[in-house]
Amino acid sequence: MTRKLPSTDRSLPIALLRAREEVMGPIRAMLTNVGITEQQWRVLRVLDEGGAMEPTRIAEVACLLLPSLTRILQKLEEHGLIARRRDQTDGRKQIIEISAAGSALIAENLEASIALNEAVRERLGAERYESLLDLLNELSSGRAAD
Repeated sequence: MTRKLPSTDRSLPIALLRAREEVMGPIRAMLTNVGITEQQWRVLRVLDEGGAMEPTRIAEVACLLLPSLTRILQKLEEHGLIARRRDQTDGRKQIIEISAAGSALIAENLEASIALNEAVRERLGAERYESLLDLLNELSSGRAAD
């Protein structure tokens, strides 16, 4: 018996990509008006939510490769949206924190960001939205289903 790949409309990788584009399109439009990329936005969100942290942790939480993060941090620093400092206990490490300007940028776009998120939530319904998030988080954490 010859096995076949599932059709593209039943392919998880393709479905995830399609869903990502559906969700990210309006967010990209919002960010274009702000003048930052979606990767820069993710870094700012991570720092705003989690506080100051090392670049490796930022890369992990923001789903970025470390070499890409290095370039992103340079741009954010050039725009005054983040600040770097040496770790007080280990001078070889650097700590990145969001600046007042970075926090202001998040605050200025908070309502638009929430509205975009709520539009997706309304489209799916609250229960299905939460279930989707649970399933995606389960998939990305490598946990097995209960």
